[in-house]
Amino acid sequence: MQVQPYLFFDGRCQEAIDFYHRAVGAEVQMLMHYKDSPVATSQPPASDDKVMHASVRIGETEVLMSDGMCQGKPSFQGFSLAVSPADDAAAQKTFAALADGGTVTMPLAKTFFASSFGMLTDRFGVGWMVIVQG
Repeated sequence: MQVQPYLFFDGRCQEAIDFYHRAVGAEVQMLMHYKDSPVATSQPPASDDKVMHASVRIGETEVLMSDGMCQGKPSFQGFSLAVSPADDAAAQKTFAALADGGTVTMPLAKTFFASSFGMLTDRFGVGWMVIVQG
């Protein structure tokens, strides 16, 4: 069994996919727009070109995404995505890329449990922790 995050961007999914591609090398595995559904759906108004379902691979993890109800009010609370770059230099690059347009909540630094650890909220409101064990 796997547990996979499923993130609802409420109308900004394609923008998020493009951002994560640049920031962490996310690669689209599957993407379907509402207009491409083979069955009738109760889709939100004016959402034909919005993402009904997408799967992206970040490193070894599959992250599922959607525009959901396209109301423009994404809410990501009570969790963070944790990413473990190979080394401190990669952690700095990853942290800076994810923080672009977002908010740093704990700057990337050496801690008693990691050679690099930092926390941020990206431009979409998704929490991230960047950690290099060491």
